[in-house]
Amino acid sequence: MGLTKQYLRYVASAVFGVIGSPKANIAYVTLRGGEKGRYVAVAACEHVFVWDVRKAEKVLILEGKKHEVTHLCPSPDGIHIAVGYEDGALRIFSLLNGESNVSFNGHKSAVTAIQYDALGARLVTGSRDTDVIVWDVINECGLYRLKGHKDAVTQVLFLKNKNLLVTSSKDTFVKWWDLDTQHCFKTMAGHRSEVWGMTLLSQEKRLLTGSDSELRAWDINYTEEGKEAGEPHEKKGKSLLDDGADEEKDEGQDEELEERVLSCKKVGSVLREARDRVVSLMTDSKARVLLCHGTDATLEIFSVLSEEEIQRKMHKKLKKAKKKAKSQEGEGDAVEPTVERKLSEEILRLASIKASGKIRSVDCLMAPRGELKVVLLLQNNKVETYTLLTSINNPTADKTACLTLGGHRTDARTLAFSSDNIAILSASGDTVKVWNRSTLQVIRTMACEYALCSLFVPGDRQVIVGTKSGKLQIFDLASGSLLETTDAHTGALWSMCLSPDQRGIVTGGADKTVKFWDFELVKDQESAQNKRLTVQHTRTLQLDEDVLYVRISPDQRLLAVSLLDCTVKIFFTDTLKFFLSLYGHKLPVLCLDISHDSSLIATGSADRNVKVWGLDFGDCHRSMFAHDDSVMFLQFVPKTHLFFTAGKDRKIKQWDADKFERIQTLEGHHREVWCLAISPSGDHIVSSSHDKSLRLWERTREPIILEEEKETEREAEFEESMAKGDEPVVPGETPSEAGPAGKKTVETVKAAERIMEALELYREETQKMEEHSEACKEAGKKLPPPKTNPILVAFGNISPSRYVLDVLKKVRSSELEVSLLVLPFPYVPDLLRLFNTYIQSGLEVELVCRCLFFLLRIHFGQITSNQMLLSVIDELRTNTISKVTEIRGIFGFNSAGLQFLQREIEHKEDVMFFADATDRFEQKKRKRKKRERAILTLT
Repeated sequence: MGLTKQYLRYVASAVFGVIGSPKANIAYVTLRGGEKGRYVAVAACEHVFVWDVRKAEKVLILEGKKHEVTHLCPSPDGIHIAVGYEDGALRIFSLLNGESNVSFNGHKSAVTAIQYDALGARLVTGSRDTDVIVWDVINECGLYRLKGHKDAVTQVLFLKNKNLLVTSSKDTFVKWWDLDTQHCFKTMAGHRSEVWGMTLLSQEKRLLTGSDSELRAWDINYTEEGKEAGEPHEKKGKSLLDDGADEEKDEGQDEELEERVLSCKKVGSVLREARDRVVSLMTDSKARVLLCHGTDATLEIFSVLSEEEIQRKMHKKLKKAKKKAKSQEGEGDAVEPTVERKLSEEILRLASIKASGKIRSVDCLMAPRGELKVVLLLQNNKVETYTLLTSINNPTADKTACLTLGGHRTDARTLAFSSDNIAILSASGDTVKVWNRSTLQVIRTMACEYALCSLFVPGDRQVIVGTKSGKLQIFDLASGSLLETTDAHTGALWSMCLSPDQRGIVTGGADKTVKFWDFELVKDQESAQNKRLTVQHTRTLQLDEDVLYVRISPDQRLLAVSLLDCTVKIFFTDTLKFFLSLYGHKLPVLCLDISHDSSLIATGSADRNVKVWGLDFGDCHRSMFAHDDSVMFLQFVPKTHLFFTAGKDRKIKQWDADKFERIQTLEGHHREVWCLAISPSGDHIVSSSHDKSLRLWERTREPIILEEEKETEREAEFEESMAKGDEPVVPGETPSEAGPAGKKTVETVKAAERIMEALELYREETQKMEEHSEACKEAGKKLPPPKTNPILVAFGNISPSRYVLDVLKKVRSSELEVSLLVLPFPYVPDLLRLFNTYIQSGLEVELVCRCLFFLLRIHFGQITSNQMLLSVIDELRTNTISKVTEIRGIFGFNSAGLQFLQREIEHKEDVMFFADATDRFEQKKRKRKKRERAILTLT
């Protein structure tokens, strides 16, 4: 097929201008054994940025694919970080090289909570889809899915000493799960509103939950092992025999079952200074300091006393009470004094930190000598760090670092390219920033009023910004200073454009006027020798409605003005006489542009349509439904009839104004796109969004074929619909609390298809060999072997059975179970026979056993009812048990051998292995400190 018109593809080049997305949390990380508290990981749209807070530099980027990051959790060893995404995916990155080798896919919507266990071997995730999934990090597979919550999960916590899990949710419940039996054994229903956070204190004997303005404390009493096997079993048996038991007895039985593991009782509340809801609640690694914040800018810090400190405090109180009772002995009867233990004496208010904006997330780190390091991610694209000494009374927090230069505090509402394609101007509600396009570094930051439009003055030495208050502000780029502020309009200055002769500008505002301005150089009053740029008002066009957008045609003949009454009026530039009126949009036209040859005008409206008009007669050539929400910006690519539109539906689209076709859709922004700018060469596009990010797009040499683009879009829609597919509901069956962890995705379907193709190839080759052997018998002589399948030849002339095993090995560990679940049952008998041969040969025994047990669990009924398979299963049972026993023996022998070698090396070399040496050094250090403390107390 010949290309009638060639279009070139634009691809995403870089994301900049975002310091930290408020969608996810912030976390301290360590890089290559570096200093603790120096590096922080924070989400930046679909990526994760690791910042050096001391140098205010970006040191590592963990690149995402498409979906926004929603949660971060560093591993206990500090080498990895788990990242949860908006689509429910989970990826584990290495902080050593920034690569991701492990990924899990089980949730149907955004991951909202992640937690590692103490060893870092398991990972639990909670999601907006109300499910909780436990993953095996070492084997890279999902263990099980826990169902029970009715709303988004907000926090998940592993217990260190017990195989238990506690989860909180927006459904107001806190649930306790027994991970051995995979069921919820206790639901705490004492909250009136959503539970937004929780943490464990006092060596996991106290649970603190945060929902509304107070923090609720619950005492946890773990039942002893001996009591578990006693009375409750007898009572349970008795209640099962009693068919006429009433509801009260059933409730009592449930309570007894709960009490067998632990009991939870509310012991009080910790009142916060703020009256709003809790946003997050956390402690340091040893649970000595508690941090809590709401929707405002205040972080409250509490000190959690240890059991020894509490006992000491109680002893002092009791001593005082006894002294007081002794003094009152003569007045009346002596009563033995008692001291009540209060929660307010165990959790003490330490300090408050007032941040410069609303706090979105917090993380802390306890440094030596009681110094607490706190890092805050603010709602306004800013990161702040503070330190305070917890060892002193009434400590004050000191701000140590602030990351602000890398982005705007509010959304950038206007963008512009310099004439040499090198500099990019972005302006927001308080600052103007100029960026270097190649390095994406900020060259200048200048304070301004709320900016709505901007442009580079010819020569690229000054920039002009139009503000919401109707002023024109001129800045000098060399010095970064404000040269002049001119009151241009009495209302908001919505639009501004450069005249084609580059001698002046045209502005349109909410005061229903369009004004023409000429550039002039005047003597600077401060230094008489230098001249500075200013603008001189020359003409005014008065209109009946607010002006939303203005544009002059490149031939300088016509002026197009968009008005609030949904029309676009065309005037002659020289006489300002009316020429045409373009009407047809149902809502105001928010953006427009005129092609380079002044023949076409394209308009984008809040009614989501784009219309292409002829400038000769004002006829509408075509109206196109462009975006799913308002069209915010429209601009022609220089010297072409191609144009780009940006919409509130988060998309940027490229169109052909001659063929009225959509060429390409650029997806990447996660919120409304406010504006875009195309470089004068047309090779680069920069766009700004409500997600605080600026994105750079680059034109490649790769041509676009429209049919292929449409096919790719259809595939993407199919993938999305598959990801959202719900599980089938079986009538009369109640859903269980536990289920498989994975979910059906395009990757799992493709993996299942590859397994099916391999099995079909195995069948064909086996049949060929059987036919060949029969032909040899009939002929009575050896015939030449049949031609081998080209696929087997390509893999090095391997056998068909070995090829099936290779295909199974290539399936990702986290997707293996779901791929086998998709596999139709007619392929299972062949797989089982192959598994038998693999186990007999000792090939990939662990992988084969995993697949075998899963298939037996899923297809148990069909396998056992098939007489032909019973002999295969019986043989499998014998071979599997013997082979697994043999491998276990080898592992045990190897482990004992390694331990023997370690002892031998230590004995010969008179050294200890690093890990053991470190542990012993820490023990010696603790003993030395105790000794020093004892000497100090004696003196």
